[in-house]
Amino acid sequence: MVRLTRAQQQERTRASVLAAARDEFSEHGYVLAKIDRIAERAELTRGAVYSNFPSKRALYLAVLIDLAKNAGGAEPHGDPASLAEALGSFARVWLERLPLAGDSVPGGRLQLRSLAGVFDDGHARDVLAQTARLEALLLGLALESCAAERQVRLASLVLTLLDGAAHQAEAAPGASDPFDVALACEHLAGVNLTDTWAPPHLAFVEPARPVAEARPDLADGVIAVLGANRLAAAEEAVRAARSGERVTVVVVAGAPAETGRLVRLRVADLMACLRRVFTAGALPSVDVLFDEGALGLAQAGDETEVAVRVRNGVIVARADGRGAAHAVASVRKAGR
Repeated sequence: MVRLTRAQQQERTRASVLAAARDEFSEHGYVLAKIDRIAERAELTRGAVYSNFPSKRALYLAVLIDLAKNAGGAEPHGDPASLAEALGSFARVWLERLPLAGDSVPGGRLQLRSLAGVFDDGHARDVLAQTARLEALLLGLALESCAAERQVRLASLVLTLLDGAAHQAEAAPGASDPFDVALACEHLAGVNLTDTWAPPHLAFVEPARPVAEARPDLADGVIAVLGANRLAAAEEAVRAARSGERVTVVVVAGAPAETGRLVRLRVADLMACLRRVFTAGALPSVDVLFDEGALGLAQAGDETEVAVRVRNGVIVARADGRGAAHAVASVRKAGR
């Protein structure tokens, strides 16, 4: 008889809960789903479910993250030849989640990664707004492999159109043609949005502090620890970083099981789509990490913004507060 380690047993329990929860949400939807029924499906106690997931909302988000990560599809044979082709390809991949007219309502919502009825407070809406900024940045950076100019505004417009298609499909499946939506996204490549980026507050940001702190566990480059309400600052690091330099964004949250998972879901979903459209070389040169304990660089909180520059295993510059990501990424001299 093979004896499982404690970690293996915990992983098996977690997998059982996720599988049972996926079936429960698919049959009953988020609002009507019951933790007791999930526990019964998994042949576990209610306490075992809550020991892995502190709330029904946290469990629902974990199920959606699992679905997003495991969404199938062929990898690209090459990068899109034009901005229009990239937009059309991305839209078609994204739109595969739309339910069909004959699908059940709960199952369709699960397939859509719907958040209807899950978050209804002002804080969650603020986090979603910041997450949308991060999503637009990641898609925009991928699109910039096909165009010389900044494409974040275009990316935001495309994501808004696709989100609108998802909301319509949730309310009235089959009401619109996804091929028309994808074609509309292609045509957006010809829209001149005069996309410029020059946040006025950056002129007043204090320079990063030179330091010398050994951290051989950290990779070289710029690391920005950003709270769930500060995700828009990721672009400040990206635009100020040296050409080809790796930027790592560590997302932290005051409630990692809920708002933290919300950000993780949206980013995982977007990146899964991008990997089916762009080869690795055209993907954004930004690593987005979660639940990393802020890498020991900062206190985890929704308003956190701390950044460091690492060179040869040593932190050589650090900044805290609003504009920290920009300040550290702007460091140019070898001695700083």
